Formats: sequence, C-alpha cells, structure tokens
Amino acid sequence: MLFTSGLFLFLFLPITLAGFFVVARFGGAAAGIAWLAAASLTFYGYWVPQFLILLLGSIALNFCGGLVIAGAGSRRRAWNCAALFIAADLLILGYYKYYNFFAESLGAIGIAWPALSVVLPIGISFFTFTQIAYLVDAYHGKVREHRPLSYLLFVTYFPHLIAGPILHHAEMMPQFADRATYRPRLRNIGLGLGFLVIGLAKKVLVADSISDMADAAFNAAAGGAVGPAHAWEGAIAYALQIYFDFSGYSDMAVGISLLFGIRLPFNFDSPYQSTSIVDFWRRWHMTLSRFLRDYLYIALGGNRRGKARRYVNLFVTMVLGGLWHGAAWTFVIWGALHGVYLIINHVWNWAAARLALGPDRGGRGGRIIGWGLTMVAVVVAWVFFRATSVGEAMHMLGAMAGRQPSQDVLAATPSHWLVLVPLAAAAALLPNSQRIVDGPLAAALDRSLARRGDGAMIAIGGALIVVIWLAMVAASRTNSAFIYFNF
Repeated sequence: MLFTSGLFLFLFLPITLAGFFVVARFGGAAAGIAWLAAASLTFYGYWVPQFLILLLGSIALNFCGGLVIAGAGSRRRAWNCAALFIAADLLILGYYKYYNFFAESLGAIGIAWPALSVVLPIGISFFTFTQIAYLVDAYHGKVREHRPLSYLLFVTYFPHLIAGPILHHAEMMPQFADRATYRPRLRNIGLGLGFLVIGLAKKVLVADSISDMADAAFNAAAGGAVGPAHAWEGAIAYALQIYFDFSGYSDMAVGISLLFGIRLPFNFDSPYQSTSIVDFWRRWHMTLSRFLRDYLYIALGGNRRGKARRYVNLFVTMVLGGLWHGAAWTFVIWGALHGVYLIINHVWNWAAARLALGPDRGGRGGRIIGWGLTMVAVVVAWVFFRATSVGEAMHMLGAMAGRQPSQDVLAATPSHWLVLVPLAAAAALLPNSQRIVDGPLAAALDRSLARRGDGAMIAIGGALIVVIWLAMVAASRTNSAFIYFNF
C-alpha cells in the first residue's frame, strides 16, 4: 500500500482519518490511540502479514526492556540490561538483513557458510533503530513509558513505519498525550495537504520521470559499455532521483501525519545547497544523522579523546551507517567514502582555523567552490549507492573519469540534460517544502482562518483535486515504489 496508490489515498487514509477523530471524540484519547495503532498494524500487515508477528514481538521485547532498564536499581545493572536488549535487537536485524551477506563474504575468501532463504521484513531497519534509541534513552533516564498502547503507536505509527523518519520517544509521546491532537483543525489539514501535494509531485512528476535515465546508464555500466557523457548523465539523474524520491516520501509522511495533528521531524533541509560535507550531513536524512551522532558516534567517544580517535569514530560511524542501508559492499564503500569526506572536511576546518582564515573564508567565491566540490563528492558516492556491484560502480566511475569503453552502445541524450539541469538548479536554489508550507502557505491559511475561512476551504479543495490527479499519474506508471522502502 504505497503512499502514492489510490488504495491508500482514497480508501485507507480517509477511513483512518475520519475514524480517528470520531473514535477519539466519543472514546477519548485512549480510544484514538487504539484506533490509530490498529490502523497502523493493518497498514504494515498489508505488505507481508506474517511479519506482523516479528514486529509485535520486537515491540513487546523493547517495551519490556525499557521497563526493566528503568527499574534496574543501579547504573551498572541498567547498563547491562540495556546492552542485553540492544544486542537482541541487533541479532534480529543481523539475521534478517545481513546473514546472507556475511555468508557470501565468507564464501568469497574460502570459508564455507550455509546460505539461508531469508526474506527482509519491510521497515525493519527503521523500527529497530527507533527502539534502540528508546532503550538508550531509557538507560539515561530520559524516558519511561508505562503505557503499552502508546508505545505500540509510537513504533508502528504508519506515516513513519516503513521508511522513517526515525523518531525519538520524547518528541512523540507529548503529542499523543495532548488532548488537542484528537480534535480536527482546519489549519493542520491545510498544511498537511500542502506537504502531501509537494511530496506527491516530487515523487510522481520528478523522481519517477527521471528514473529511466539513471537505470539506462547503470545498466550499460553493468555490461561495461558506458561512455563519459552518459555516465555523468546517469549519475546526476540518480542523485536527483534519490533526493526527490526520498524527500518526497518524507514530505508525504510529514503531511499525512499532520492531518492527524501530529508533527513528525523533518528529514531534509535542502541538502543539495550544502557547501561542505559536514553541512550536507546536517541537511540529508537528518533523523538518521541524529541517530548516528547521538547513539553511535558519541557512544564511540565522539571528539572527546583527541583528533585521531575522533576521525576513527567518524569513519566507523559512517561505514556502519552505510551498512545500515543495505547488506552489500557497495553500501559499505558509500559509507566509507563519506567517512573519508568528513575527515577531510574536519581537517580542512582545523587547518583553516589554525591559519586564522575566518568563518567566511573565500567569501562568495569560496562558497561556490565549496558547493561544487561537495556536489561532485556526493555524486561520486551515489554511484556506489546505486550500483548493483562494485564492478558496475567502477565502470561508471571509470567512464566519468574519461576512460572510454571498448564499445559505447549508449550515448547521452541531449534532451535529458534539458530536464536534469533545471531540476539540479531547483534543488540547489529554491526553498524547500518546509520553508514553503510553514512560511507563506501557513501565513495565507492563518489570514483566511482569521476571517471566514473561505479561502482555506478553496485551497483545501484545490489540493484534493491535485492529489487525485497525481494519484492517477502514479497509477499509470510501474516504478512508483519508494527507494528507501528497500532499507
């Protein structure tokens, strides 16, 4: 049940939304939470029903783990309990996501290890990380949840369950407890539809439209026959595809959740406007960056043990972040590249500070150069992220570096650049969805609602018409699954 499907947009979502407010109106907040949790389990079970058992088992394990940690009585015992439950989470994730990867890797060096037919449960990386964060926060005394129904909704809440954002317990539970959440507000509906329309447009009109450009280049590279221009076309197309695809999903998740009066954290802040790799990771997949920083990098020691250890911690964090995305060496290399990029960036910042170059070194020209270098580095790394093998990635990078293949069976299409260049300019120059929706759109809604609200109703009606049209466009295509649903 994709967010872009008619089944979701015109059946599941309206029924769930209307039922939520009706049930909460007559049964109170607890009934609203129960309704939304049941709807979320239905949403997840629609994909692969048998994995509901795994999801519910994981939730029961971690809810009990939080109670055990909170009641451990001593810091040492709490730490031991947290380590035990986190290890259980990682073992479950490791079995489903990484067992065959490690078996194949061992086989490649001559160590026989049996392969198993393991099906990856959808969303397992996201709901596992969400709950590991909960356990760590419980250890630090930041959270203590005694209501199993609220915890069930926290983990399964359908707008974020399949592909994030990765939630913090502390940012959701106060919203579940707030009585205002269970009363429909026209402002939330208007803003939610704004995010939903922008996200749908990013996915349906942009990401899905350029996916064939990326696929053609990478497929050619898999056969060793891709030329320089075509390789760059494919790499840039994929960089734009994954941005508009994932940020489109994230906008839709924020918008859908806002219809229910619940704010999810933003996942993107114009990452292709970054002027450094450090800046990029403050803007790209921000909830994953937050998790990696708070629960891995800092746990490894962060920057508290000298520069050398800091750089090792950065590298290890990014390698594991790459592995989190997928069980393949291409993802490991993608993470390792970003680890190296971050180290270079921090060394440069340290050297610039020693030379007293100042925070605005180079002025506007320096920022433009920084942006260009950052984007080239990001695009190069995306090649490994998209490639199905290291060999395919090396063919792409070789062609991008100017090495001509023996046979260039596909050439770059000039008309494709007429699409890619404006999209790249939009990603690099235009304001992002939250600045649009929470800025001028919110201001216009507030002005309308302060009067009679007629303008708001007209805008909401127009947004619904656009949603219907975009859903029809999505239904006419076959490649509408979100990229991050694979992780």
